[in-house]
Amino acid sequence: MSNMIHLYNSLSKQKIAFTPLHADEVGLYSCGPTVYHYAHIGNLRSYIFQDVLKRTLRANGYKVRHVMNITDVGHLTDDGDDGEDKMEKGSAREGKTAWDVAQFYTDAFYADIAQLNIIEPTIWSKATDHIPEQIAMVEKLTEKGHTYQTEDGIYFDTTSIDDYGKLVDVDKQELQAGVRVDMGGKKNPHDFALWKFTRAGETRQMEWDAFMRKGFPGWHIECSAMAQKYLGDQFDIHCGGIDHKPVHHTNEIAQTEASTGKKPSVQVWMHNEFLVLQGEEKMSKSGDNFMTLSKITEDGIPPLAYRYYLLQAHYRKQLAYSTEALQGAAQGLKTLKRLVAAIPDRSPGDLTVTEAFMQAVNDDLNTPEALAVLFTALKRGSVSKEQVMQFDKILGLDLLKQSIVNIPDDVQVLVDKRAAARTKKDFALSDALRDEIATHGFSVKDGSNGQEITPA
Repeated sequence: MSNMIHLYNSLSKQKIAFTPLHADEVGLYSCGPTVYHYAHIGNLRSYIFQDVLKRTLRANGYKVRHVMNITDVGHLTDDGDDGEDKMEKGSAREGKTAWDVAQFYTDAFYADIAQLNIIEPTIWSKATDHIPEQIAMVEKLTEKGHTYQTEDGIYFDTTSIDDYGKLVDVDKQELQAGVRVDMGGKKNPHDFALWKFTRAGETRQMEWDAFMRKGFPGWHIECSAMAQKYLGDQFDIHCGGIDHKPVHHTNEIAQTEASTGKKPSVQVWMHNEFLVLQGEEKMSKSGDNFMTLSKITEDGIPPLAYRYYLLQAHYRKQLAYSTEALQGAAQGLKTLKRLVAAIPDRSPGDLTVTEAFMQAVNDDLNTPEALAVLFTALKRGSVSKEQVMQFDKILGLDLLKQSIVNIPDDVQVLVDKRAAARTKKDFALSDALRDEIATHGFSVKDGSNGQEITPA
């Protein structure tokens, strides 16, 4: 292995030296998408961060058993226990069954992560495929005295454990002035639904017979049940967006540890910050103020330019979205790939560059510093293509893969004339032809391998 990996643990609120529970394999769980709409690019920031984490663990010699859920039932629009079911919302919006909506947006998510070079998880885990496991966990919690039943469902009693909310210090939180909490049948403000009952007279597309009534799982129970099934009662790392901390992940910890009696259920909790709009407003599917990957690619931004844009900021720092920033990232990635392409084939490289790069990524995934190490080495000529290949196993930017440029015949004639002019050392003509080529939308750069033609 390389250097010791240090990761910021949201639970202990400090950076720690990472040691897995098992010597050679890391258990990793990622909160996946709720598939009632397209994932927006803010959502995708989370999956790119998790991908860099997984790639870094692999580069350090670990096997990674990665589980990602697909939430296709049970997630209500307010992220709590009220509001419209998101899958029913998607069904009503599109005039399709909830099942068809889920499949369509699951496939769209698969396509997005493929374009972003995100390595698929070891196990995809759909909530609707694990209803028996979720029911069994609710039953176990009931047997242990952690639940109570109301008219609309079965709830977890947060006062039944002594450390509820330890992820976000919920006992220290106070409601803002003027905010009411609609308790409904809940005993305590932070209690949450494990299982919701179908209301009388309501017709639901996704419901199951359990607890002597028809109903459906609460949002939080799926992750606990599926993580336990595939990773065990205790595992290494759980990832998600920072918005999951106060409710979803807080409730996961409570119900998992109450059901198993084992603490901690997860060794390291990791959360990425938001991609924000103007005014520091987070991007949101429910607010319909979001940008999809397909939209930015239609606007001329390659998917990997978006990945590069994210890697230039630390995953725990808010990042402001703008078209200009994405365009700058696209140009920056082109520059980086040109510098890589210009590395002489027999360049030996400098081992200290590898050490510096790995030190950066092993320091809580400091990709901005890792990219700075790479750029400096490229400018100094102290990195080999073999080293870049190793670095790119973590960055995932296809740095050694050059784009194929389709050059129109009339432009190719000008390129050939310019090559002939340079051979004759007629640099005045060469410069004039370069300017003429530019009017056709292409730029020319001269290197050791001749002329490099790229779209301007």
